[in-house]
Amino acid sequence: MAGEIPDLVAQERAGTGKGAARAARRAGMVPGVVYGGDAEPLAIQIPFNALLKKLKAGRFLATLFNLKVEGQEDVRVICRGVQRDVVKDLPTHVDFMRLRRTTRVNLHIPVEFQNADTAPGIKRGGVLTVVRADVELSVIAGDIPEHIYVDLADKQIGDTITISQVDLPEGVKPTIDRDFVIANITAPSGLAAQEAEDAAADEEEAEA
Repeated sequence: MAGEIPDLVAQERAGTGKGAARAARRAGMVPGVVYGGDAEPLAIQIPFNALLKKLKAGRFLATLFNLKVEGQEDVRVICRGVQRDVVKDLPTHVDFMRLRRTTRVNLHIPVEFQNADTAPGIKRGGVLTVVRADVELSVIAGDIPEHIYVDLADKQIGDTITISQVDLPEGVKPTIDRDFVIANITAPSGLAAQEAEDAAADEEEAEA
């Protein structure tokens, strides 16, 4: 993970259960819990606007935070779930897991495609079809990559990009053993139809 670990400021929440959670929401807070790390679960609450801002910034579930709660030691956490209102799609509860920097965790990391403008297949009119916009990877909590990068510089129409072709950062590995597809470059419909016609014509000439 690039840069300094961002802070996430929360308050200890008095009481647990639905009543305490509703009270937190009425006060403009989002209730949550911190668990794991050989310590007792800690009920917390986070200012709604502050949490919403971080959620809108993206990668919330893939970011290691330094959780700051008054009266508690700072601890590194990662979000393991955000419950949302089914109608308004706004956060109603968050779960965090305590982590050490050396802890290995599975996260979905976004894929970034590079050099699409110079890819021979795309310059010929090919279309980049993304099969996986992110990939689940096993990463070290203290060094979570922002993205994994796929270089399209030499890719042709018909090429398929699989995870084995990607240079993953040190210590990062896929959670799936098989060599799965990330993307491919397909022929545009007009070119595909023309190639099919050419192939058919070649076959007719061969039979003549």
